[in-house]
This record gives sequence, C-alpha cells and structure tokens, in this order.
Amino acid sequence: GNGLERKPRHDRRCSMMVETPKVAILFGFGINCDRETAAVFELAGAESERVHVNHFVNGERDLSEFHILAVPGGFSFGDHLGSGRLLGNRMRFAMREQLAAFVAAGKPIIGICNGFQVLVKTGLLPGREVPDFEQRASLTLNNSGRYEDRWVTLEFDPDSPCIWTKGITRIECPVRHGEGRFVMPSTTDLDALNENNQIVTRYVDPTTEPGQGITDETLPFPLCPNGSIRNIAGICDPTGLVFGLMPHPEAAYATFLHPHHTRSEVNEEILAEGMQIFRNAVKYAQANL
Repeated sequence: GNGLERKPRHDRRCSMMVETPKVAILFGFGINCDRETAAVFELAGAESERVHVNHFVNGERDLSEFHILAVPGGFSFGDHLGSGRLLGNRMRFAMREQLAAFVAAGKPIIGICNGFQVLVKTGLLPGREVPDFEQRASLTLNNSGRYEDRWVTLEFDPDSPCIWTKGITRIECPVRHGEGRFVMPSTTDLDALNENNQIVTRYVDPTTEPGQGITDETLPFPLCPNGSIRNIAGICDPTGLVFGLMPHPEAAYATFLHPHHTRSEVNEEILAEGMQIFRNAVKYAQANL
C-alpha cells in the first residue's frame, strides 16, 4: 500500500531472494528515538530490527545481516565529553571493520540528530570514498546557548549524490538538539564540501518559494535554529550512501504531529515529503542489494 515496487532481489551474500530490506536500528546507552525510527522504516516497506550496540561490538550480531543501518537520535552516553563522542568512538574502534565492510558493500547509512553527531565523530561524515575514520567536522553548541525544540523548514540540493533525498525539494520537521551547529576547520573545507554537492540539506526561510530558499548567508534565529555555518542541516559522504542530518524527519510522518495541524495551516504536501527519505533508501536497497 505504500507504492513501492516489491520485486524480489537477489542477495549475493546469502543466495536468497530479497524483497524486504532489513534495517538495523541501533539502540542502547541513551539512544531514545529508536522506536520511532524503526516505525517509519516499517511504514516505508522495510523490516526493522532494534539491535543493541553491544551486540555488534561483541560479535553476537554482524552488520552484514542488514541492508540499511540507522543511528537514531537521543543522548548517547548522556552526551558526556560532547554529543555523540563516546558512541562515535565505540563504533569507530570496536565496529570499524563491520562499518568499512558495510560501506564497501554499497549499503546506505543514516544518522539523525545524535546519530548525525555520531557519524561525524566516527569520521564516516563528511568522509571519504573509502572510509578512513578520521574526523573532519563537528557539531557544537547552538548559538542560542540552549537546547532548541522547534519546527524548521529544510530544502535539499537537487544535484546531491545523496540516495536518501532524491526528488525531495522541501520538508518541514522538528529539531531537538543542544549541539547542532555544524562547523569545519576552514572555509576551504566547506567550499570543497559544497563543490562535491555534499551539503545535502539546509535550513531555509519558509516564506521563500520552494527551490529558491538555499543561501550561504546565515539566516536569523530561529529560521536557522543553531547558527550552523551556511545554514547546514545535513550532509552526505562522497558516495551519497551515508547521510546525516540534525532535524528529525522520522517525527514528521503524519499531519497530526505538526503543531499547527488543527489550524489548517499545514502544507500536507511538504510535510509528507519527509517520509520520502526513508522510502528512497528502501527502494535503493531493493534495487541494488
């Protein structure tokens, strides 16, 4: 009923026909958006399984069992030593071989909010074609000096290689973070990211025409809720398979979740676009894995 083609796909790994991609949803150590993330992947036509990080770390489970990996939002390890730092290190060192093999197999990865912070700190974002697990960016304290919980408007680069965002122009969804300001060591680094079309999504002024909102000039608060440089809300790696963003598209899958849904002020078309992120990944996995 979700409009996806359900053609069986040949899975080289286990010589079976795959028609429903399996998604590993990480949980444990303060991750707290795992159930919502699992639910939207199910709505998009995948089979979700919440797997504790330690099961991958100690070898009880292996990422090779799955077609998609999701690192959800929350407060992993209480954000001690900085948001995403400890979980990022745990994955970077204890899951390095599994993650490298997952990326080499051409399988999609998404990190949302704390998950984005984790992927940045593992070095998978902005990353390299072949992961070297070197950190090249960070997400730091919001310019407002406080935790921001509000709805934002995002626009997407139509030329991005990101497989997650194909065909999406604009969405509305919430942010819930205290450390969402994207930074890199130099302007040159940002220019290179931009030239590679790795700046996938940015905060935009909702009064602009869809497709016309993206600007390098930092938007005023609260349009850009954290002061992120060039209004960056999300980036991908050079392959377009690894995607991270601070806002929560999994929290915007239905009209009733929008704070203005009773006032007839919700653009349902734009709101529904958030689900397309998850459908795109499922469709990609069906076609390629």
